[in-house]
Amino acid sequence: MPEKDDKPRARRKPRKITPDSLGRIALHYLERYATSSENLRRVLVRRIKRSAEAHGTDPDEQMPHVDALIARYQQAGLLDDQAYARMRAESLHRRGSSGRMIRMKLSAKGVASDAIDDALESLTDLVANADLNGACNYARRRRIGPWRRRDRTDYRDRDLAALARQGFSYDIARKVIDAEDADMLEAEAAGTDG
Repeated sequence: MPEKDDKPRARRKPRKITPDSLGRIALHYLERYATSSENLRRVLVRRIKRSAEAHGTDPDEQMPHVDALIARYQQAGLLDDQAYARMRAESLHRRGSSGRMIRMKLSAKGVASDAIDDALESLTDLVANADLNGACNYARRRRIGPWRRRDRTDYRDRDLAALARQGFSYDIARKVIDAEDADMLEAEAAGTDG
């Protein structure tokens, strides 16, 4: 068996960025990922800077092309920050994120605060008690609280801390962790407890 080379692989030199290649990069990224306008801008600027550093060109020459691409894709409907925020908020909620965590993650992707507010509002229209429901989703997925099979009291503080790290309030975390019956808790979270 040949010996493994201990040297790290050399990073391949990026190609020189042109307006056409920038468009192909943007379309390829949009084919693979749902994203916000600002996040796509960050991706393209990062590629431009890497190319400019490798080829000794001025990165500011390509920046107007980024703005033009973003505007063109927004007009064509390929970039829609409102739709992205709603879709991402629902996805994060299903995974068990709190409203605070959703706001933080969308903000980190460059989504405007009014689009985040609209997404969170549409989430509360879909689910009666969104934070309690999200906490249940997280607890079920992580098998904590009423979904923990044994030693619940031994792990109570750890489970409360896990929900707190997800951005849930102490009251909601305590309600989920101290619940005796998972089905009754989920019914209350869905607003069907009567």
